[in-house]
Amino acid sequence: MNINPCIEEVLITHEMIQKKCEELGKIITEDYNGKVPILIGLLKGAVPFMAELIKYIDCDIELEFIDVSSYEGVSSTGVIKIVRDINCSVEDRHILLVDDIIDTGLTLNEVIKLLKDRKAASVETVTLVDKPEGRKIGGINPKYIGYTIPNKFVVGFGLDYNELYRNLPYIGVLKRSVYENK
Repeated sequence: MNINPCIEEVLITHEMIQKKCEELGKIITEDYNGKVPILIGLLKGAVPFMAELIKYIDCDIELEFIDVSSYEGVSSTGVIKIVRDINCSVEDRHILLVDDIIDTGLTLNEVIKLLKDRKAASVETVTLVDKPEGRKIGGINPKYIGYTIPNKFVVGFGLDYNELYRNLPYIGVLKRSVYENK
């Protein structure tokens, strides 16, 4: 495996991601049997994970995307802005939010509130990476979790630093020298 020189260590390999997506896809298939959930990917980071995950979901699904942001550099601003909203009604529909990482929980909390206000029948979350040590609010517990990681700044497979590194086929810890003193 070719490791980017800005990566301190690889936490989750591409093979691990594929295997976990297969596992999660089977569970989601069972849980949504007989339903047609709307999978809503949180742009931009969820794209690689969502693309890999849906290969293993064997029930009817619809796909949507919402572009929300709260990050500048390596930390959350705490202010959520919707850059692009979904294009369908979620009323009485089962929603599965697809997120690359859950860290502070601020963004996810706001999106969940928005969808519940729009009268979704249910709202659950699947995340490739969960970083519970980074939570700034309680009550954010994704139903489906790929990997739980320590409170380190990670990039790759959709995760970015200033829009870079999303295309790495693995998830790795970004060297501090890349983002400190900038």
